[in-house]
Amino acid sequence: MLLQTLSTDSLTSMDSLASGAGAESIGLLDLLIKGGYMMIPLYLLFVLAIFIFIQKLITLNKASKTPGHLLDQVKVLVQSGQIDKAKMLCAGENTPVANMIAKGIERIGSPLKNIEVSIENVGKIEIYKLEKNLGLLATVSGAAPMIGFLGTVTGMIQAFISIAQEEGMVSPKLLSSGIYEAMITTAAGLVVGIIAYLGYNYLVTQVSKLVHNMEYTSVEFIDLLQDK
Repeated sequence: MLLQTLSTDSLTSMDSLASGAGAESIGLLDLLIKGGYMMIPLYLLFVLAIFIFIQKLITLNKASKTPGHLLDQVKVLVQSGQIDKAKMLCAGENTPVANMIAKGIERIGSPLKNIEVSIENVGKIEIYKLEKNLGLLATVSGAAPMIGFLGTVTGMIQAFISIAQEEGMVSPKLLSSGIYEAMITTAAGLVVGIIAYLGYNYLVTQVSKLVHNMEYTSVEFIDLLQDK
């Protein structure tokens, strides 16, 4: 009988501990909700960062799809006097490199210096298109952690105000819950900032590769005209 009683008490204790652990477990969504109103701008910045990254990734992928043999085909057409056909070939690609070559083909017959300037101007426009919104992504990577820290500071202020208004002994639960809820915004801000920073650096690297390819192609095209 004693063993049965002890076993029943043990099971009851285990059930109470399990229910207590279940009550204390907090999901990720609950944590994000407990972050307070300062989580709203962090949500928006996260969505903005993902949108810019995907948009620029699609743009850069399209821009990098210039066929490697395009310049060779243009060379053959230009040397054979088929200027219009060379223009149509470049127009069909619609990439930064193709647009630069097309502008150079349009200027054939002008002084070589004028052709170089025209190609350079088109290149600047194309680079601007490639770099568009990258600065905004960099801003998100810097602003998100600061907003998160601001949310932590305001949350700590509110937590200490609540503690100051308590009479008698301050509950450790009240103290700890106020602090961890305030720290959520800092963690969220750092996550958004890190993601935006990594995305920004990746996109900048891809843009640099494209710009290098554009410069190399423009030099090759000018050499082609000199040999013509």
